[in-house]
Amino acid sequence: MVEKDPKYHIEGVLAGDRKILSKTITLIESALPRHKQMTDEIMGSLLPHSGNSIRLGVSGVPGVGKSTFIESLGLSLLENEHRVAILAVDPSSAKSGGSILGDKTRMEKLSADPRAYIRPSPAGKTLGGVARKTRETILVCEAAGFDVVMVETVGVGQSEYSVASMVDFFLVLMLSGAGDELQGIKRGILEIADALAVNKADGDNIKRAEKAKQVYENALHFMISPDASWHPPVLTCSALTMSGLDDLWETVLRHNRIMKKNGRFERKRKQQAKDWFLYLLDEGIKEWFYQLPKVKKLLPEIQKQVETGNATAMMGAWRLLELLEQSESGRTRSN
Repeated sequence: MVEKDPKYHIEGVLAGDRKILSKTITLIESALPRHKQMTDEIMGSLLPHSGNSIRLGVSGVPGVGKSTFIESLGLSLLENEHRVAILAVDPSSAKSGGSILGDKTRMEKLSADPRAYIRPSPAGKTLGGVARKTRETILVCEAAGFDVVMVETVGVGQSEYSVASMVDFFLVLMLSGAGDELQGIKRGILEIADALAVNKADGDNIKRAEKAKQVYENALHFMISPDASWHPPVLTCSALTMSGLDDLWETVLRHNRIMKKNGRFERKRKQQAKDWFLYLLDEGIKEWFYQLPKVKKLLPEIQKQVETGNATAMMGAWRLLELLEQSESGRTRSN
């Protein structure tokens, strides 16, 4: 249930009330028009209290153990007096749109700790498997006092750019001993990763993990880093034994210090905010356009003409877009 009073949400989030935090995120994720104005008021009040966390994106090939890794790293951070929020994005069904949302069951120890907060969200149709309102959810979690926010993504692919565009550090988990070590990773991921970590480096798999590490280091050697002050390292770790997690977190902190010192941290966050604004503007314009009465009336007819070959896709698109010019001209004359 979503409360109707914005003050209830604002005060509850700032007090770190997990129940109210969940209600507030539910409100933000709502697609109902009546919730939009209240969401804007809440976010406007919470915004000055946000921005003080380390934002970590975690991605990886299927079966790499992202959830286990995140729980182990989260528990390690709690021992060091951090408060951790996990935004786990579950894949949505292409047919039904539904999601399993089972991340809390996969992170039982972490979800039971009051210093941690886990929020599973459906990916929906958003590019990169990231819930559409994940960026706003990050800000709300920061306002609630969480100083580490991790975003677990659906999987690896070119669309993971959307994840890297909202975090300070983008970590890609990899497996070893799965045939060609580079088969499961694409150049686009190498270009945006701030570090690679070969997971499951334990037991009989330690030697294979070290071999995989060398292969990935060689691959990264040929990549041009976007920032001369940081070359993405390759590490090994085990979420099962929790080995290597301290070194990995120190890598995140070292990256954070370097980026803040050279000014890239602030520039990156500003660019991320600008890009998200433009994305939402594009989405809003698209939604508004399709709701125009003339567009709703003509769209089925023009689609049929394109499908049957009586009009090209370009002809059909321009015919609809001309309605905007007509609408603007009519509005100008009336003024």
